[in-house]
Amino acid sequence: MRIVVTNQIFPETHRLLSANAEVIGNSEPEPWSPELVRDKCRDAEAVMAFMPDRIDAPFIAACPNLKVIGAALKGYDNIDVTAAERAGVWVTIVPDLLTVPTAELAIGLMMGLGRHVLAGDRRIRAEGYHGWRPTLYGTGLDGARVGIVGFGRVGQAIAERLLGFRCHISAYDMRPNSIPAHLAKAVDAIALNDLLAQSDYVVLALPLTETTHHIIGTGALARMKPSALLVNPARGSLVDERAVADALDAGRIAGYAADVFECEDWARTDRPSGIDARLTAPGAPTLFTPHIGSAVVDVRRKIELSAARSIIEALAGREPTGAVNNPGLPRTC
Repeated sequence: MRIVVTNQIFPETHRLLSANAEVIGNSEPEPWSPELVRDKCRDAEAVMAFMPDRIDAPFIAACPNLKVIGAALKGYDNIDVTAAERAGVWVTIVPDLLTVPTAELAIGLMMGLGRHVLAGDRRIRAEGYHGWRPTLYGTGLDGARVGIVGFGRVGQAIAERLLGFRCHISAYDMRPNSIPAHLAKAVDAIALNDLLAQSDYVVLALPLTETTHHIIGTGALARMKPSALLVNPARGSLVDERAVADALDAGRIAGYAADVFECEDWARTDRPSGIDARLTAPGAPTLFTPHIGSAVVDVRRKIELSAARSIIEALAGREPTGAVNNPGLPRTC
């Protein structure tokens, strides 16, 4: 059996996989090209996939021995699950381990953007420090109105962490009764337009689907307060980045922070090639991190090991943990 691992992994993950199959792995921090990944997977029974990978129907058709795609991910919009199921290939994800670190980073982005942390750091590095000045006044979390768009595990984890800041929290979710009992007294379920109009912070916690693509565009941004801050730790294409740049230029919102970007959403054939230059320009009221939502050492190790165990289960002919489809039990290798 052959397992292809498309990105660099921990030694513990490699040992677990190699005890069960031959492992063809990427030992470098840079991801393989899509063409190289497909070439490596042509004779493989399994692939451990990561965020940079795009596994679509042509990819699956070119890999006839494939039995399982073990994604070291929670969101899986870069994998054609329907095509995999038609081909009898399991797709597994890691649904829970990314929740807490993503929520923690969301809070960090909120605080960093609201309190001008990046601008302050840049000023000291460029000019030195000469004592307190009445500048860089920002927005705090204490008593702030925070609207969370999407109230699954990540949205709930963000809300739980905001309670200590005495925030007034509202949530919008497309599913009915999405607010669990332990948060029912602290979180108000409201319509999206109301959430946008009322919130000091709007935080996105949605998966990327056809319905949620560009859920924050020109119209949504126009409903937000000019003092509002938008924070996206979820998926880049939830936001129309060009529209955000326009809104910032016009003063229609006060700032934007993100850990994710449209250019990395591989399922979109029309995705932009990069981030709008206005968003990364010096002095722009933005704060960005390079998709580090789950980049906590112990968490990443657990994510990889969970994906590896799912792969091993599928190759052994069992229904794998974290499966998001049901192609039927694969043949035992």
